[in-house]
Amino acid sequence: MIRLTPHHPRRPLRSWYPGVDPGSSTVSQMLPDHLILASASPRRLDLLHQVGLDPEVRIPDVDETPLAGEDAASMVERLACAKRDAVAGEGEWVVAADTVVVVDGEALGKPGTPEKATAMLRLLSGRSHQVLTGVAVAGPVGRTSTTVCTEVTWRELSDDEVAAYVATGEPLDKAGGYGLQGGGADFVVELLGGRDNVIGLPVTTVLELLATVGPADDGWRRLPGG
Repeated sequence: MIRLTPHHPRRPLRSWYPGVDPGSSTVSQMLPDHLILASASPRRLDLLHQVGLDPEVRIPDVDETPLAGEDAASMVERLACAKRDAVAGEGEWVVAADTVVVVDGEALGKPGTPEKATAMLRLLSGRSHQVLTGVAVAGPVGRTSTTVCTEVTWRELSDDEVAAYVATGEPLDKAGGYGLQGGGADFVVELLGGRDNVIGLPVTTVLELLATVGPADDGWRRLPGG
């Protein structure tokens, strides 16, 4: 059984516009009329669909090479901002994200090959790691970004379990080599923070950030029942 603990610290917002209080109860009741998702990820698209958004998808062309000496939190926030800026037109509502798994200070991206996936899964087995997602948004009056962290603890995995999971192909295009929305959920015994952040997009944070980059009565619509 997975133990969920809902709250985990995140980095302060960096905004060009003071906007609406991110803690306001009105945030969850409002959504932008037209949103652009700067990502090809079907998982991020699905998470936005779940809160009533149907964004236009624009795939950014961004060099994701880490900078020398760059820590993982700075990297994911920088890349999220780069993805956002690569697709955002003037005044458009945009959300972008970048996710990595961090263990022992090392950032694990998408393995891409079965061999790398196997090595990642063995590294994560029986211990805790962090999932960091940089989130960046744009709106009619500004741009802002932050980084969200979830701590994940796994049980010990047998070699057979690792091999069977890698054989499904699921780990190859997932940060850290697993998908919490798929077979990777069976490995997790504890989550400190948001489940959606591990999947790739902390939706509550996205809505909070969007509320800071545009007036709530301009270009927004109320959620049903809001």
